[in-house]
Amino acid sequence: MNITKVKLSDICIGKGNYGIPASAVPFSEDLYTYLRITDINDDGTLNLADKKSVNDPKAKNYILKENDIVFARTGNSTGRSYFYDSRDGELVYAGFLIKFSLDHQKVNPLFIKYYAISEAYRGWIASFNTGSTRGNINAQTYANMEIPLPPRSQQDLTVDILSSLDSKIRWNTQINHNLEEQIRVLFEDFFINSQHCANWKQGTIADLGNVVGGSTPSKAKPEYYTSNGIAWITPKDLSGNKSKFISKGESDITPAGLRNSSAVIMPRGTVLFSSRAPIGYIAIAKNEITTNQGFKSVVPHLHIGTAFVYCFLKHNLPKIESMASGSTFKEVSGSVMKAIPAVIPAKEALMNFSTITQPLFDQQELLESENQRLTRLRDALLPKLMSGEIDVSEVEI
Repeated sequence: MNITKVKLSDICIGKGNYGIPASAVPFSEDLYTYLRITDINDDGTLNLADKKSVNDPKAKNYILKENDIVFARTGNSTGRSYFYDSRDGELVYAGFLIKFSLDHQKVNPLFIKYYAISEAYRGWIASFNTGSTRGNINAQTYANMEIPLPPRSQQDLTVDILSSLDSKIRWNTQINHNLEEQIRVLFEDFFINSQHCANWKQGTIADLGNVVGGSTPSKAKPEYYTSNGIAWITPKDLSGNKSKFISKGESDITPAGLRNSSAVIMPRGTVLFSSRAPIGYIAIAKNEITTNQGFKSVVPHLHIGTAFVYCFLKHNLPKIESMASGSTFKEVSGSVMKAIPAVIPAKEALMNFSTITQPLFDQQELLESENQRLTRLRDALLPKLMSGEIDVSEVEI
């Protein structure tokens, strides 16, 4: 198959444009939704769990349009990309993003969306790194990025196959979002707006479960780390993976690493809570798990349950963040975490809440697992479809 190398600028209308240099404000339906680098996941999807707006008279000049793609240009997010989808609503792109408008007459724009999450693209991004530091990439450098482009017919068929997988992933994600909203409303009905709240015991997070810190085995000992050992999670693992449930991180630790550190194995159902850099990533352990010192996780007491602890931490996140301290970076210490006030509901209320919400949690976990399988399939097909190694006419999804 004939592959032609083109520069990004060759298949775009105009040049790359930097986003608006404006501050984010609390989300409002009356303002534009603000797209920041932190809203983009590693796989090019959006994480709008913490939606913000922008209130600037120039914002209308930075609204994304059909066939626009943005790239992150700085920090640990350098290289992340997002191809505009009108189903995400009107979006104004922020200053740390660079927008290119793809010319549909020169390329199938969605083909570039998929190229921008490929291993070939990630390898190009990594070439700008200095040690463990991500390099910054400006508009001109992105414009000069070389892209291997197959014939249009191959582009179109590749996009058809990959888009079918993405549509299913998106549908599952939307269902999970709706389930999360149902869970939030149920939590507030049971425990925030309930007329029985005044009769419940006043306690602290320590009454909800055991608060457990983490540890990092010595990096000078490679024998402490492995790809298939004891699951070990860092906040970085949650920054690029916005799933509600987690089974493992980028690296596992070995039994020797566990023995020679303060890491603690926690059971399935533990609620992980990142306590620094940044504060407030929350996830539920799908299996036995350990973490580094960037967490103050809660192993729920049996009569309290995972569902209540998870919802409690999400609902009280602003309060927990406000109690962080530190001169270099803010952190929630173990003693502070244990002492955060908490109402301890009656056992009957907790049991009823668990009975109603557990099927919703189970469905979310199932759909996330399906999305992970579909994502692995997409990522495996991606380079082979783009290179022509696989005959697209023979692929069945």
